[in-house]
Amino acid sequence: MWPADWDGLARGIGCGMCDSERGESDEYGITVYRSRNVDAALQRADVQRGYTVVIWRGRHVNEPYELSETESDEYWRGVMVVARALAGHYRPLKMNYETLGNTVPHLHTHLLPRYRDNDPRPGLPFPLVPQAGGFSKIPEEALRADAEALRRVLGF
Repeated sequence: MWPADWDGLARGIGCGMCDSERGESDEYGITVYRSRNVDAALQRADVQRGYTVVIWRGRHVNEPYELSETESDEYWRGVMVVARALAGHYRPLKMNYETLGNTVPHLHTHLLPRYRDNDPRPGLPFPLVPQAGGFSKIPEEALRADAEALRRVLGF
């Protein structure tokens, strides 16, 4: 069942992504990339090493097709730039791109590096569960080291 406040959230009313600050870090992750309207944060949740979320920071939209051509170019360029940096740093076997918005109706894409070893579902979609689902956190020192390495590559 969709949440009772779905229609308001879909219009941007009370949208956590619209309302959040564009800081260097927050409870969810450390910012590793920023353009005029796009941020990417390496996530604290120990879902998968290199798990990063790219967020549209322009006007509130739910779906990629709601972006203008110029906005779309900026958004997908950001997704690809960050994905290349993750691939170069982590050397995954495969990269998954999940643009869902079923829980948070605001345009964002989950980048999930997939590895030959230590993959929860090889060859199948990644079992992504919201951070509130009880994931442990990546140790702060390891997270910061990875974030700094990615920031250097991304020029942030």
